[in-house]
Amino acid sequence: MQVQIKSPYLLFLGDEPEESHAKTAVGIAHWRPDSCVAQLRLPGSGVDLGFPDMTPAEAAAAGAKSLIWGVAGVGGIVPEHWIPTLFEAVEAGLDIVAGTHSSLTEISGLADAAEKAGTSLIDIRNPPADLPVGTGVKRSGRRLLMVGTDCVVGKKFSALAIAKEMVDRGMSADFRATGQTGIMISGGGMPIDAVISDFVSGAAEVLTPANDDDHWDVIEGQGSLYHPGYAAVTLGLMHGSQPDAFVVCHAAGRTMIEAFPDFPTPSINELIDLTIANGKVTNGKIRCVGVSVNTSELSEDERKEYLQKMSDETGLPCVDPVATGVGPLVDHLVEVFK
Repeated sequence: MQVQIKSPYLLFLGDEPEESHAKTAVGIAHWRPDSCVAQLRLPGSGVDLGFPDMTPAEAAAAGAKSLIWGVAGVGGIVPEHWIPTLFEAVEAGLDIVAGTHSSLTEISGLADAAEKAGTSLIDIRNPPADLPVGTGVKRSGRRLLMVGTDCVVGKKFSALAIAKEMVDRGMSADFRATGQTGIMISGGGMPIDAVISDFVSGAAEVLTPANDDDHWDVIEGQGSLYHPGYAAVTLGLMHGSQPDAFVVCHAAGRTMIEAFPDFPTPSINELIDLTIANGKVTNGKIRCVGVSVNTSELSEDERKEYLQKMSDETGLPCVDPVATGVGPLVDHLVEVFK
């Protein structure tokens, strides 16, 4: 699935109070800052990405071509009080790009307004038709999957950082996006959580096809095997991608599943064991090659101590993909699969 998104962008943050639910805008701001001209925040927003605040008309005058729906809230819904802003955007001549589960075309009158203005409504969570059921058949090439202790723990950031590190070293590697933000950043991928459940594994097989023996598909993970709401998509993605290796992703200090306070996050070793047990269904040689942690809430000294302790407990390289880089993790991967 390839998408064409006109740049530069106006990042729409709504009135989302927490940065964790604005992960789409945060990801694009980090990985594609040169493509962003402004942010649009409604009263009550608690997120500031450091770009100028502009209305749709002001952003269009500054050169913006697309409004990016930057929020990924629970359920992917469209809040009613945000809808007027979408009409402002198309009237200003901006395309709207969104990863909501409900289609932009379902918003009464918006498609007509966009057609009149000559703009496009682009739904990222719109998987290809005629996806197959997963086969489980072994295919050539190597695959590295990010798995998380929870949602919003850095699976996408980790995959992007690892893929970039591999390419910078001259390795054959591709980032494979499985969520709306990754697709917007890379220009293609599979919106895996929008696929009908019977076809999730097949969709993952399509996303990570047979390749050269030395090629790595670095796969953005989804959800968590321990998540009460999203574990199903996590498992289907794992079975279909047939990973040879995986990286555990975690947010330092996170002890409970976000928005599900009755469910604790697992320990790293618990998740490693469960991932191997489930991953063996389609790849009997699956193994963990490292841990990637978002330590943004820690000081430099705390970060160093935290990562070292985790490395001692797991016997694996532990990194922060933003603060420390993923070099040690890739070093270990290369050594294991040489």
